[in-house]
Amino acid sequence: MAGEESGDGNGGHGTGGAGERTVALDLERLILDAPRKYTPYQAARAADVPMELATRFWRAMGFPDIGQSRALTDNDVIALRRLAGLIESGLLSEPMAIQVARSTGQTTSRLAGWQMDTFLENLTQAVEPGLTRAEVAYPLTELLLPELEQFLVYVWRRQLAAVTGRVVHAAEDNEITSGRLAVGFADLVGFTRLSRRLEEEELGSLVETFETTCSDLIAGQGGRVVKTLGDEILYVTEDPAVATEIALSLVEALAKEDTMPALRVGMAFGTVTSRMGDVFGTTVNLASRLTSIAPRDAVLVDGEFATALEQTGAVPPHVPDDPAGRQAEGGFPFHLQPMWRRPVRGLGLVEPWLLTRSHDPE
Repeated sequence: MAGEESGDGNGGHGTGGAGERTVALDLERLILDAPRKYTPYQAARAADVPMELATRFWRAMGFPDIGQSRALTDNDVIALRRLAGLIESGLLSEPMAIQVARSTGQTTSRLAGWQMDTFLENLTQAVEPGLTRAEVAYPLTELLLPELEQFLVYVWRRQLAAVTGRVVHAAEDNEITSGRLAVGFADLVGFTRLSRRLEEEELGSLVETFETTCSDLIAGQGGRVVKTLGDEILYVTEDPAVATEIALSLVEALAKEDTMPALRVGMAFGTVTSRMGDVFGTTVNLASRLTSIAPRDAVLVDGEFATALEQTGAVPPHVPDDPAGRQAEGGFPFHLQPMWRRPVRGLGLVEPWLLTRSHDPE
């Protein structure tokens, strides 16, 4: 019987007792909606996919090799067949199909981990008398699964529509993967030192507050969150003025949180390469370097960013002999002040600009 397999499948069931392993298998059957049936070789043969390609798909999705455990299901066979079919039809090349598997696996792995931590951990804290947390998790998963699945498809379609819109409006084909963007890094000051003093629950709450506050503010003002790294968030926009408003609003919003460390933001403007949802290039590196040298609760930008802001009319024209930089005159929402020139590793000599509002925020 498939349920009698003792192999670890696609992730193992820990070292608990037989009861815990039974509950884990029951949860797996509920989530996968199919029993274990195939070894990897049998699944590849059933899908009519070469074993080498099936293994590459499996690894790209983020799953470990499982030897000859009978741990795969009919749904695994269907997924292999679909990916291989995209290659055979000419819609995708093999490298592109591998990228689809990898990007989907990486994104959903993080999503699944977050959902497990958030939903099941919080909802099973008040365990019923005589029941383990694992046993309480089954009915909760049974109720949540169809709703979360439908919501996932909805959000994915919405995100796909937004990205497709940007692609369609790109003036040139190369703008799809390489275009000029404003890149912003926001970083919590002294986070590593702080993390040594906080309890695990306090640290988790701080990170959640940081990510939630930043993500909501960035999305609400028209930016795109590229990724979060615990104490740091990376975002991009097409409009430097929008990126500026986001950066200053982030500093202001987190300054109101008594438990949050100071924030520093670095921004640069220039050509950015986009790949698998991430961004790369000198502009990204420069924004990161500016973040590392920015003062507490302050925003630094590079010269290209400063020039782009001037062109949008967000700051006054620069007067070279004016030591105060672009003076904050009437009608200009932002103010730029030149800082000391300094060498930046790998990027040469950089002249940062301190970016502030031209008046106190209301």
